Amino acid sequence: MKTTRRIFIAATIAIATIGSAHAATLLERWNTLRAEKPHLRIRDAARQLGVSEAELLATGIGSTVVRLNEANHGPREIMRRALDLGTVMALTRNDNCVIEVTGTAMRLKPGQDAADAQADPEREARMLNIAGGYLGGPIDLRFQFPQWKYVFAVSQPMRDGAVSRSLQFFDAGGTAVHKLYVKSDAGVPVFEKLVADFRHPRQDARLDLAPASLAPPEKPDSAIDVKEFQQAWRDMSDVHQFNRIVSEFGLTREQALRLAPGGMVQKLDPSAVRGLLQGAAKNGVAIMAFVGNAGVTQIYSGKIRKVADAEGWLNVLDPDFNLHLNDDALRSGYVVRRAGVTSVEFFDTDGKLVVTFFGVRQPGKPQPREWLDLAASLKKA
Repeated sequence: MKTTRRIFIAATIAIATIGSAHAATLLERWNTLRAEKPHLRIRDAARQLGVSEAELLATGIGSTVVRLNEANHGPREIMRRALDLGTVMALTRNDNCVIEVTGTAMRLKPGQDAADAQADPEREARMLNIAGGYLGGPIDLRFQFPQWKYVFAVSQPMRDGAVSRSLQFFDAGGTAVHKLYVKSDAGVPVFEKLVADFRHPRQDARLDLAPASLAPPEKPDSAIDVKEFQQAWRDMSDVHQFNRIVSEFGLTREQALRLAPGGMVQKLDPSAVRGLLQGAAKNGVAIMAFVGNAGVTQIYSGKIRKVADAEGWLNVLDPDFNLHLNDDALRSGYVVRRAGVTSVEFFDTDGKLVVTFFGVRQPGKPQPREWLDLAASLKKA
C-alpha cells in the first residue's frame, strides 16, 4: 500500500511539473511575442502561438490571474454575484465582431422570471439561463450556460498606474465566451470578495481542454420539407420562435434564409453593413445590435454617433458602446421579415452569423418607419 501511494504521489508531482514546465515555456514564448508586437491582442497572440486564449491567460496565474471555481454551476453563480459590481463594461465576441457596452445590469424583480415564463411559454427555456438579471437595460445578455466552463479573475496593472479588473469566461475548448470589466471604485471590494469566495483550490495553469467540436454538415436542400418549413415561417407569431423552427427542420441559419417563403428575405451585398451603420448614425435611427457566440448573445439598444475605420475594422466608437466589425470577412447579408419584424443579418465566409440588427421599437407598437426605410435602402446583392 505504501509503495502504491508513493507511486501515486510521484505521478501527481510529475504531472504538475510537466504542466508547470509547459506554462513556463508558453509564458516565455508569449513574452517574446509581446516584445515584438506590444499591441497584439491576447486572442490573436494565442492563435499565433497555437494555443487557446484560456491557456495563454492561465500563464498569469500567481501574478495577475486567479482561477475561479467552475464546479456547481460556477460560471452562472459568478455572473449572479457580478450583478453587485455596479457599472461594468461587458464584452462579447465571435471571430469577426466584438461588442462592448458600459453600464449597470438590470435586476429581475423577485418572482419575475417565473411569472414571465408562465405568461409566455416561448420564454421558458431562456428564463432558465438569466442568472437573476441581464435582461434589458444596458447590459443585455442571453446565456447558454452549458457552453461555459473556465473562469478567471484578472487584475492587470495598466500603463497609467491604474489596475484593470475583469472576470473572463471560456468554453471547454478555451475560447473566450464573455468578459466583464469593473468600471467603478465601488465595484473593487465586491470584485475582491467574489474572487476570494470562488477561488479555485488548484491554482495552476494546467487546463483539461476539450477538442473543438465540428459543426455538422449542412443538409442538402432536397432533404428538407421546404413546403412545411415555409408554412411554419408564415405561422410564426413571435420572432423568438425562429430558432426553434430552424432547429426542428435541421437547417443552418443561412440555409433557412435561402429557403424562406417568397417576399420574406432580400439578399444584400456584404458592404451594406457600412451603409446601415453610417445611415443609422447620420439619421439618428435607434438600432439593436446582436453579437454572439455559442455561449452568449449580447445586445445593444439605442442610437449610435461615431462610425469610423480603424486597424482594418469598421467601428462604432461611442462613449458607452463600441462595435468592432471585420467587414472584410463578411460574405453575405439579408433583410429578413419574420412575424412582422424586420431584421438585417450578416454572415462570414464560413457561413457563421456575425451580427444581427433590428430597429428599436416599443412593445405593441409598429416598427419605426425610419428603421424600415434604412433597411430598404441598403445595397442589394
